[in-house]
Amino acid sequence: MIELRPADQCRYDLVSLGEIMLRLDPGEGRVRTARGFRAWEGGGEYNVARGLRRCFGLRTGVVTAFADNEVGRLLEDLVLTGGVDTALIKWMPYDGIGRTVRNGLNFTERGFGVRGAIGTSDRGHTAASQLRADDVDWDHLFGTLGVRWLHTGGIYAALSETTPETIEAAMSAARRHGTIISYDLNYRPSLWQAVGGQARAQEVNRRLARYVDVMIGNEEDFTASLGFEVPGTDESLADLDAANFRRMIEAVTKEYDNFRVVATTLRTVRSATVNDWGAVAWSADSGFVEATHRAGLEILDRVGGGDSFASGLVYGLMEHGDLALAVEYGAAHGALAMTTPGDTSMASRKEVEALMRGAGARVQR
Repeated sequence: MIELRPADQCRYDLVSLGEIMLRLDPGEGRVRTARGFRAWEGGGEYNVARGLRRCFGLRTGVVTAFADNEVGRLLEDLVLTGGVDTALIKWMPYDGIGRTVRNGLNFTERGFGVRGAIGTSDRGHTAASQLRADDVDWDHLFGTLGVRWLHTGGIYAALSETTPETIEAAMSAARRHGTIISYDLNYRPSLWQAVGGQARAQEVNRRLARYVDVMIGNEEDFTASLGFEVPGTDESLADLDAANFRRMIEAVTKEYDNFRVVATTLRTVRSATVNDWGAVAWSADSGFVEATHRAGLEILDRVGGGDSFASGLVYGLMEHGDLALAVEYGAAHGALAMTTPGDTSMASRKEVEALMRGAGARVQR
């Protein structure tokens, strides 16, 4: 189903391309009344590389850029703690005030009950958004060093006029060297609203989708980012279920015959702290497969659940080549990631596999 380059011929199992922000978390409180924050690192594309390294033990790196100041060095320290290789990070000179380059911040409160989670990004003029296609020797990365899998997505594509070209250059080189490419659509209205809105998002994502082997989305991404609507559903796909996903895939794969796998999470929001959670995926070889459905999943922090689904899915495909198993890895890893604070996973592979086998929440001693 997925033909990967041999591991012994590549330095990296996976490299992500995207921005890493400093997440400032007020814990159980609100950003607007906070007097203290806990610092984490996070970013949609990076979270996948970190999950694959810390939970699943694979060799990962991240292509990004930081402004060379104390905040940038804090982010580097957090990335090092996550075990992701920092050798591919570009450091940009800091002007002392952030007029031309800075590091992104993300203020995120978790929500509770009837109060939904809120994220407030502060990421204009960031170093990563200014990373250009010719800032990286892509043929050296994918050819000389060797990368088995490239992951990037729609969040990074939205950050500036140049990030889509940077992604396209990376994808083109990855394809030349036989690297598998995954892309998470990750539509965020707030990122696109000032640069053309949904029309611009569809223009960019439809162009980049031509390079993609494994396309990942959430409940609404395929409509918002690629323009697909499913007969018999409302336009938002907010309550996408497995049956509607099948109808959508029939339309998507007619236009994008390069997609070898398509996967999505299935989430029904009962409250900020209780969601129904599942996932479904498709490949030409396996057809449609659905993960174990977890109704009434209790959530501490939902941010990063989709990224942890993606890393579990990628792990299952890389290590086992079995789509049904891969979607179970993704759904279980995403579920566990949402039981802990921060964007990134704190789960172990042992915990993921135990949940896949149906393990409960009894105390382990």
